[in-house]
Amino acid sequence: MQLHLLALNPTDSVTEGFLPAARAMGLDVTVLTDQPDAHRAAYPDTEVTGCDVRDFRAVISALSQGPAPGAVFTNSDHLQAQAALAADWFGLPGKDWRAALCAKDKAQMRRRLARAGADTVWAAELPADREPAGVLDGLAAPGVPYPCVVKPREGVAGEDVVRADDRAALLAHCERVRARRPGAALVVEEFLPGDLCTLETLGDGRTLHVLGGFRTELSPPPHFIEERLTFVPAHPAPVVGQVLAQLEALGVGFGACHTEFVVHEGRARLIEVNYRAIGDQCDLLLAELLGIPYFELVLATHLGRPLPGDLGARTGRAARLDYPCADRPGTLTAAPGPADLTLGDVRLTYRPAREVGEWRDVHHSNRDFLGIVRAVGDSTESVDRAVDGFLAGLRWEITP
Repeated sequence: MQLHLLALNPTDSVTEGFLPAARAMGLDVTVLTDQPDAHRAAYPDTEVTGCDVRDFRAVISALSQGPAPGAVFTNSDHLQAQAALAADWFGLPGKDWRAALCAKDKAQMRRRLARAGADTVWAAELPADREPAGVLDGLAAPGVPYPCVVKPREGVAGEDVVRADDRAALLAHCERVRARRPGAALVVEEFLPGDLCTLETLGDGRTLHVLGGFRTELSPPPHFIEERLTFVPAHPAPVVGQVLAQLEALGVGFGACHTEFVVHEGRARLIEVNYRAIGDQCDLLLAELLGIPYFELVLATHLGRPLPGDLGARTGRAARLDYPCADRPGTLTAAPGPADLTLGDVRLTYRPAREVGEWRDVHHSNRDFLGIVRAVGDSTESVDRAVDGFLAGLRWEITP
């Protein structure tokens, strides 16, 4: 059976997760991408076709010229609606393109949740063709509630997401983003206090499995850089119920979904919905931690295969991911190499996220990651001890 996988840049999720899973399932894979050279270098044994994958019409045209597709899939935030439309065109299982669009477009997400009565967050859209100050001046009283958060309407990875405590800070950030992203629409919304968490789900349109989630530790304000994720086997049932009700209002429930939310005084409120598998190697950790063929199960939903009622997930273990970050721009001149270690009951993996000799600016997002540490063990104490000890021995040098 032919699997068409839509992608932008190569990612660990595809390279180490979905492609090996597809091969194990006996699928013939073609990667459609607007960066074919990068993908051919990452996995030379996989068929790669150049295509303007951001345009659903180009995707449908490309798929129409080859073997009949058996499934259309993507794990990219940017391509969920395109993949959903292409799957629907060929009569294949897939996500509702409207739900995919609402998950991607943060302004639409807020509007849809409010109209459904699921949750109302103060939010305003700043169109790309209008000056932010003029839009803000035209808002109905009482106007923007400070502190607020400003973010790209269709952004990812926490990039250009900033807390603003007053109008001057808000307008200054809008100006900086517009300078970097000409033509980008922005969203301003009220700051939602609380503990940041995630919920990881997998559904086939009939059955929805909750795989647990993570508790996220962030950098100090005004930015929102994820520095550590600690696995939570089960959030409190009332919290999970609130999150699932909001996802249902968005029409989300097919395939993998990674949802970020805050909990404050028992109330769960969505921050964003990433209608795909969790990234930054958290999905690789989930597969190891739960002991399930996670990537095969995700692909199976797009092949129209029902999920089992019981996934057979292993319980009772602990896990954590840490993301050492660059704190200044410059060239990485020295850094630790990859590591795979067994430290007592803990299995620890480290992978660099940046090559020595590479110059980068600071983005205040996961693009600043220097590396990724992931660890799975029998207890929180043993995992913490192993990760803390490992990180204490690492050094990175950044030369301005």
